[in-house]
Amino acid sequence: MEFNFNIGKGADDVVNYILDNFTPALDVIAYVIGQITGSLQAVLTAVPPVGGVLILSFIALWRVGWKFALFTLLSLALINHMNLWEGTMVSLSLVLAATIIAGAIGLPLGIAMARSETLASIIRPGLDLMQTMPAFVYLIPAAMFFGLGAVPGTIATVIFAMPPVVRLTNLGIRQVDEEFVEAGLAFGCTAKQLLFKVQLPNALPSIMAGINQTIMLSLSMVVIASMIGAGGLGTTVLTGIQRLDVGTGFEGGLAVVILAVVLDRITQSFGRESSGFFKSFKLFSFKKKLEGQTKLNTIKSH
Repeated sequence: MEFNFNIGKGADDVVNYILDNFTPALDVIAYVIGQITGSLQAVLTAVPPVGGVLILSFIALWRVGWKFALFTLLSLALINHMNLWEGTMVSLSLVLAATIIAGAIGLPLGIAMARSETLASIIRPGLDLMQTMPAFVYLIPAAMFFGLGAVPGTIATVIFAMPPVVRLTNLGIRQVDEEFVEAGLAFGCTAKQLLFKVQLPNALPSIMAGINQTIMLSLSMVVIASMIGAGGLGTTVLTGIQRLDVGTGFEGGLAVVILAVVLDRITQSFGRESSGFFKSFKLFSFKKKLEGQTKLNTIKSH
């Protein structure tokens, strides 16, 4: 007796079943994601390049410091000089949309995993599969279910980039010191108060690290998603590959690297206390005030 089990045919059958029975639900998903992506893209591309460069440089100054703000200013000006500003904003809108959706799904999922070991053991293999599956594989069902364009690119990006925020939310909550939890319970915290006032604030560095990794994975996937019409900088890179144009490919790749560095450093800063210009200015003002108070106390004592 010969046993023959075709995994590929089984996957085809599942996809065809979804297409035959869940098309209205897929249309709703495509509409919602299209609205999120389209709105972000419209806002970002409407901002003039000079204004966008100054806004991002100001955020870098606020969160990181003047040296990184100068790097941001010069590097984004270079992107504009290469005539890749619009593509950069399209890629940024896709990354932000994918990160928002991944966070909206991943954060509650990570919290649920931290509260239930049974649920964690069920979800963990799925996260392993999502992280180890080659990125190009996600493009096939995304294109089949949602056609070509930004929507399937965003959906494929969400699936590929969501695991870090789920894992690190789960890990961060589990690593909150038991003394903090016991103190919260001793003061009569409800489960909701314990979560929002004790566990999540203390798990914030880990959660922000997960969001940071989700953003980085989203950016890498957005480039790949240009193969199904997602647009952005990935189109420039893909054009360079198709035409064997080293210059075009290098410019697109350089813009992706610059955007990745800027997003990485800024999002990392939200997982820790700000070390930017305004914190330094506040510390300087406090120091001068303290020195003035000390001198006044000295004069009064004499």
